Amino acid sequence: MTTIGLIRHGLTDWNIEQKAQGQTDIPLNEIGRKQAEVLATRFQEREWDVIVTSPLSRAADTAKAVAKKIGAGVIEDHRLQERGFGEVEGTTEMERIHRFGENWRELDLGREAIEAVTRRSVECVEEFCYSYEGKRILFVSHGATLNMLIKGLLEDPHFDERFDNTAFSVFEKIGNQWDCQLLNCTKHLHNQKEQEVIN
Repeated sequence: MTTIGLIRHGLTDWNIEQKAQGQTDIPLNEIGRKQAEVLATRFQEREWDVIVTSPLSRAADTAKAVAKKIGAGVIEDHRLQERGFGEVEGTTEMERIHRFGENWRELDLGREAIEAVTRRSVECVEEFCYSYEGKRILFVSHGATLNMLIKGLLEDPHFDERFDNTAFSVFEKIGNQWDCQLLNCTKHLHNQKEQEVIN
């Protein structure tokens, strides 16, 4: 049996401004850095064997905060980076409507195909699960990519989840079947004492 944990990165200024980040390397803001530190308190030393992260700094820095707590190594893999949003990156919904029209979602605008994101992210997870068979692996990525990754792992075209910052999910693979044990959990942010830290 292989167990994987999936983590979305901490908060950024563009998250607050509701701008599409895509593959633009927007760093964690102060709240995001504190969220990553609070997230790390969920884990015990050596509870996970390795951490694989998107190289984009908002994910990589979230991964490093967890790695410091559990004493695991961090491996960067570009296949975990966010979906490329092309001309949409750096814009809000209102700006997209103003620039491209209300039907902007029907336009190409240089966005990476959903199928390509699903393929590369699933390939990444499967390769590391093969290399670390029987181990516990954490993957740190981005909202859209995580959604497509899980859709691919579960082979469920109807799966659709909006992941919160530093949300933690757990999946187990027995044989060829993936099973969800925990999804989009942010209880670490809601502990009263810890909430005071990040507000």
